[in-house]
Amino acid sequence: MAKKAKQYRCRWSGDDTLMIAYHDEEWGVPVHDDRTLFEFLILEGAQAGLSWKTILHKRENYRAAFSGFDAKKIARYGAADVKRLLANAGIVRNRLKVAAAISNAKAFLDVQKEFGSFDAYVWGFVGGTPLNGKIKTMKDVPAKTEVSDAMSKDLKKRGFKFVGSTICYAFMQAVGMVNDHEAKCFRHKPLI
Repeated sequence: MAKKAKQYRCRWSGDDTLMIAYHDEEWGVPVHDDRTLFEFLILEGAQAGLSWKTILHKRENYRAAFSGFDAKKIARYGAADVKRLLANAGIVRNRLKVAAAISNAKAFLDVQKEFGSFDAYVWGFVGGTPLNGKIKTMKDVPAKTEVSDAMSKDLKKRGFKFVGSTICYAFMQAVGMVNDHEAKCFRHKPLI
């Protein structure tokens, strides 16, 4: 009996089962649900200075701690909520990141009001169509691009925090605004 050839996947997924599942099922898949887009925006900001693996392993804790990423609820968080979050060992207990999640919820709601949805706003940066990163190896992946620079600048102008260009580019990759799967990765072709 012949052995089935192992599928090639982007090396960053490593051998962690959660990272592999994230790579295979989520990363780079176009997202158009506002709540999920908000979740990724908050999680990418929480990742600043840390690894995605760390955040991914805390993701369920974040969902529980931040009201399922319901922006309307988070926008109403007060001092007691901040205290509760900073005491929660299941998330990154950084005062600036917690404050940013709350202020970002308010800014997110403003964007929804102005554009009809956060989806319409954010996907406007790529003309509504995912960009093909044409990545041969992970060495080819940029840390940021002109598009992520523009997104970062506009988000900051609207009051968002922890949305530097590198964070915006990671967000774009996560929500499928750009396909940065390596060309030989089994996920690349289905996402172009």
